Amino acid sequence: MTYPRWTWLTTFPLALTGLGLSIYLSIEHATSSTSFACPESATINCVKVTTSKYSTLAGVPVAYLGLAFFIAMVVLFSPWVWRLAPRALRWVRLASVVAGLGMIGYLVWAELYRIHAICLWCTGVHITTVLLFTATVLVEAAGPLPTTTHEAFKP
Repeated sequence: MTYPRWTWLTTFPLALTGLGLSIYLSIEHATSSTSFACPESATINCVKVTTSKYSTLAGVPVAYLGLAFFIAMVVLFSPWVWRLAPRALRWVRLASVVAGLGMIGYLVWAELYRIHAICLWCTGVHITTVLLFTATVLVEAAGPLPTTTHEAFKP
């Protein structure tokens, strides 16, 4: 099973971007958000978002959950794993980005309707996750490329 080259050329850098953003947010959480590079205004306030009661889920910091998510995404979307492509792995990849999309839905809701502030760094993670979801759905909708010329003409 072969996927188009754009598959990993797009998804792997997105996963790495999400990992970088998650590392930064995890460091900020671990240091009690003392050095956030984020403006503090009524609407944009990273400290307010990352220290709110919504910044943990079942006692686990959301930043750490995001870090774990993106470590998994880097593995699942690496060029080496795209080459493996067994059916179960395709489902794990798709289920993972759907779960990520659900989580950011909850977090955006919390930012807009409960905290009344937006974190720009979190928004970067949200956008990255949506792009990763979109690319994954496009790949899965198109299906894998045929491995031989003859397979391209099979019904």
